[in-house]
Amino acid sequence: MKVIVRGKASGSVLKTNTPINFLGSVDKKSGIISDDKHDLVGRSVRDCILVFPHGVGSSVGAYTIYSLKSSGSAPYAMVCKKADITVASGCALANIPLVIASEQEYERLQSGQQLSIDTDML
Repeated sequence: MKVIVRGKASGSVLKTNTPINFLGSVDKKSGIISDDKHDLVGRSVRDCILVFPHGVGSSVGAYTIYSLKSSGSAPYAMVCKKADITVASGCALANIPLVIASEQEYERLQSGQQLSIDTDML
């Protein structure tokens, strides 16, 4: 795994293979995904290790990530296959650990499994 934002986190994985538009799809107060075309619709990104391929949409999505942290509804950490500027800057602003997984590492991660991330050990 490649470290983008340093930190430590442990929790249950919430995984999707669908990119996430933080500005248009995630409620910044509750963390609930509201896009009914997304496979995680109705689920909250709060208190999990969020695993998704990459972010999409406006760079203002970084503010949504920061708002999630400010409202206590952010994931403990994020794992992506590809670093995009919106997710990277949002995680940096909110101090949410962000790592990039190889294709093989990404495929091994499954929703519900427990995962610990310590970027000092990577």
